Amino acid sequence: MTGGEVAGILVAVFWAILVSFLAVVLVRLAQTLKATTRLVADVTEQAVPLLADASATVRSAQTQLDRVDAIASDVQEVTSNASALSTTVASTFGGPLVKVAAFGYGVRKALGGRGRQDAPAATGRRTVIVGRSVPSARRRKQKG
Repeated sequence: MTGGEVAGILVAVFWAILVSFLAVVLVRLAQTLKATTRLVADVTEQAVPLLADASATVRSAQTQLDRVDAIASDVQEVTSNASALSTTVASTFGGPLVKVAAFGYGVRKALGGRGRQDAPAATGRRTVIVGRSVPSARRRKQKG
């Protein structure tokens, strides 16, 4: 065998190994692509119903939000009506009621003041000791 024949055999073996290696790589790549295709198909099968459910949920939430908006506007209207009613009642009855209360207070003071001027002023709490009463100020001095 000459050097050229040995080199040719080495190149042929090298190409055979390279082709075998590439065949193994291509087989693995084909398996990976098949698995990826199956995975995408499964995800698509599961995603379509999920998207339909999500769409229905969003529509339901929008309906509920519309209802809440209507209720909130009704509550705002009732609040403004109650505020207006409160203002009306305060302006209508507030002034006269204050005047009546002031008049009643004045009458009580006028009638109550005359009766109290004739009566002696109360000195506070009294304590009975052996048949006599001692003002509370004296009792503190005796205890102290």
